[in-house]
Amino acid sequence: MSILNRLPRLARFSSVLHRENVSRFSTKTEEPAIPVNLLKDTYSANLQTKNGAIYDKKPFKIRLEAGKNYSWCLCGQSKSQPLCDGTHKNIFLKIQLRPIRFNVPETKEYWLCNCKQTSNRPFCDGTHKRPEIQEKVKR
Repeated sequence: MSILNRLPRLARFSSVLHRENVSRFSTKTEEPAIPVNLLKDTYSANLQTKNGAIYDKKPFKIRLEAGKNYSWCLCGQSKSQPLCDGTHKNIFLKIQLRPIRFNVPETKEYWLCNCKQTSNRPFCDGTHKRPEIQEKVKR
């Protein structure tokens, strides 16, 4: 007769340890939650149907602070990408697109879209990986 059969508490403890070891070596990874614009319903600029000029074909990683308001450049002309610097206000450029105002729920690093084609403005949703985006020449 096994010692584990004689000591049921030890057997339960042994099976718990075994399960923890199995889960620790699991190949599944937890995907981070997709961020959303908390001000999406507040500002009408989010309703713009057009996308701006492609600034870059890869996203930009930036540390954002919770509760602080930001303006993401949608026109693609800002010199301080991915954030707006007011270039769209230049009357000679005749830019009709307006920046997307947003804030984030927690302070951490976020990936902001630089191709300006995302459907989850201002956050990257992987749209830049599409062949038609990669083939376009950035301005």
